[in-house]
This record gives sequence, structure tokens and C-alpha cells, in this order.
Amino acid sequence: MMLSDLDGLLHGVICSPIPISSDVWMAAGLGAELKELPEWVVNTLTDRYMEIAQGLAHDPMVVEPIFWQAKEGHVIAMDWCEGFMKAVGLNPKEWLRLSESGKDGHLMTPILLHMIDEQGNSMMGITQDQLDKALFQASEVIPDSVARIYLY
Repeated sequence: MMLSDLDGLLHGVICSPIPISSDVWMAAGLGAELKELPEWVVNTLTDRYMEIAQGLAHDPMVVEPIFWQAKEGHVIAMDWCEGFMKAVGLNPKEWLRLSESGKDGHLMTPILLHMIDEQGNSMMGITQDQLDKALFQASEVIPDSVARIYLY
């Protein structure tokens, strides 16, 4: 995983309906056992984890995802969203209560809108001519969605 993906994973881990141990999410994010990782890597990820957790515990909440920025200036949130969804995949059954909620299931929509197949097509069925606009709008509301998912 790159930086944006890892940041999304950490946000997803912190928002998880059940706790996920650091050895599980570090292995998912870095592909290595916790004991195999250099101490500075573990410390850096732990520091970012704590920064995110403290932001979500703050009043008002502070959610500052690390998104890429294209040379043209627009935000690219796709990698971050893929990282978040990887965290969801660590305990998919636990996330069903939210995703199947008639009242709050929409909170995942800005993240799910960024899921693209190998051909570059939206997995949510958004047409190519509408995709850039939809992704921009979705990326704008991700911080608020994450805060609300955390509260859920």
C-alpha cells in the first residue's frame, strides 16, 4: 500500500464496528507480520493511527484524509477509498449493520463511488461522462461521511 491507501485503511480500522488488532491491520496494509516490521515503521503508523483516532474523538471532529492531488489540481481519493474498503474487508459481516441500514447505509456511498473495475468503469454504474464530477463531489463529503460512520 502507498500512503493514501494506508491512511484509508487506518480510518477504516478506527471506524470498524469491532476493534481490529494492530498485528492484523499492519499485516493487511504492509503484507508483513508486526514482528518483521522495523520499529520506525510501526511507530510511524501508530502515530498516524493515534492522530486519526484523536481527531475523531475531538469535538468538533477533525477528519483529514490523505488524498493524492493530480498535477491539474483535482483531488484523487480512489486509493484512500480502496484502503478504507480493505479495512471493511477485514470484518465484512460486522459492517453489514451499517451497509444494510435503510437509514444510514448511504454513509458509505461517497467511498463506494470510488470503486472502479479494471476497465475504469464505476462499480456503482455511473456513466463515464458523469464519473469525474461524481468522484469530485464524493471526495468533498468523505470527511463528513467518515465522522458519521465513526459515530454509527
